[in-house]
Amino acid sequence: MTGIILQFGTSRFLQAHADFFLHEAKQQGQNVLPVVIVQTSGSAERAGRLAAFADPAGFPVIIRGLEDGSPVERTVAVKSVERGLSVAGNWAEVVNLFCEQAEYVLSNTGDSGYDISSELEGAELDVLSPRPSFPGKLAQLLLARFQRTAKPLTILPCELINGNGPVLKGIIRDLAQKSGADAAFLAWLEEKVIFANTLVDRIVSEPIEPVGAVAEPYALWAVERTPGLTMPCTHPAIVLTDKLEPFERLKLHILNLGHTTLADIWLKEGRPKGETVKEILTDPAIRQRLDAVYRDEVVPGFAAHGMGDDAKAYVETTMGRFLNPYLEHRIADIAGNHALKIERRIKAFLDWAGTPAPTLEAIIQASDRKTA
Repeated sequence: MTGIILQFGTSRFLQAHADFFLHEAKQQGQNVLPVVIVQTSGSAERAGRLAAFADPAGFPVIIRGLEDGSPVERTVAVKSVERGLSVAGNWAEVVNLFCEQAEYVLSNTGDSGYDISSELEGAELDVLSPRPSFPGKLAQLLLARFQRTAKPLTILPCELINGNGPVLKGIIRDLAQKSGADAAFLAWLEEKVIFANTLVDRIVSEPIEPVGAVAEPYALWAVERTPGLTMPCTHPAIVLTDKLEPFERLKLHILNLGHTTLADIWLKEGRPKGETVKEILTDPAIRQRLDAVYRDEVVPGFAAHGMGDDAKAYVETTMGRFLNPYLEHRIADIAGNHALKIERRIKAFLDWAGTPAPTLEAIIQASDRKTA
C-alpha cells in the first residue's frame, strides 16, 4: 500500500504553490508521494475540477511576470495530483485514505476555514457522516486513524492565519476534549501528529478552467522547524526556519495588508467592477495613498520591533509584485471576506505594532461600525 499526500481544498492557490513544488521536485527525480485532493465545500461550481484532477496529462500552471528584471512566461503541466474526491460524494473513501495511506495532510480552506461556529458542542467524533467545518472533519478523521492504525502524521496547514499549525491543533484538541475523547487519543495527538506552522506566499491571480492557474514567479513556503518534521519534498521555494513569525508578519502585514487597503478603497469609492491591482495603482492619488500607508504607518510599526530594514525591503519587493504588468489580479477577488481580512491583516498589525496609524485605524473603525 503506497502512501499519499491528502490535500483538503481545491483552490487555485495550492495548484500553483504546493502542488507545483511537488511536481517540480518529482521531475528532478525526488521520490514524491502522489496528491489526492479533497473538495470540502460541496460547491457545485468547483465539482468540475474533481474529474480534471484525474487527467494523467496534468493541469496547466502559467508562471507569468518579471524574473530578475526580465519578462518570463512558461506553462508547466503539473502532474503531482493523482485524482480528486469530494467529502459529499466520497466520504467513506476519504476516511479510508486518511486512516490507511495518508502520510501528509495539506489544507487551504479559506479565510473562514477554521470557523467551528456550525459545530454542535460535545458532538461525538464518529465518522458516520462528516462534520460541517474543516476542523470538525479533521478531528473525526484523526480519531478514526488513531482507532484504526495510530500511525504518525504530518499536517501542513496553508491557511493565512498567524500560527496556523498551533491554532489548528488547539481547535482539534478542544473539539476532542468536548466530545469526550479518551486520554490515549489526546496523547497520540500530542506525540504523534505534527501540526506544522507554515507561511505561504505567492500571488495566484487567475484560475484556468476547469483546473489550473496563472501565478507570479515569486514563491515561498516557509515552515517552522519542529522535532520530527520532514517535508514531502525539497524545493528552492521551501524554506525551513527556526522562527516563522518574521515571515508571517512581513507577508500578512505588508503584502496582504496592502491588498486589503486597496480593496477598502475599491469598495468605498465605487471603482470599476473588474479593476485589477496594477490598474488601481496607475491612479497616482491611490498609489500615493498606499505608499504613505507603507512609509508612515507600516514601516514604523516594524521598526519598533527591530524589523525596519526588513520591512522596507519587503515593501519594495511587494510593490514590484503589485505592479507586475503580466498579472490580472482582480480586486473583487481580494475583497471577499473583507471584514475578517481587516481583522487579521490590519487590526492584528496595529495590536502588534503599537505605533500611530491613522489611516489604518480609520479602516478598522469603519469596518466596526458596519458590522456592529
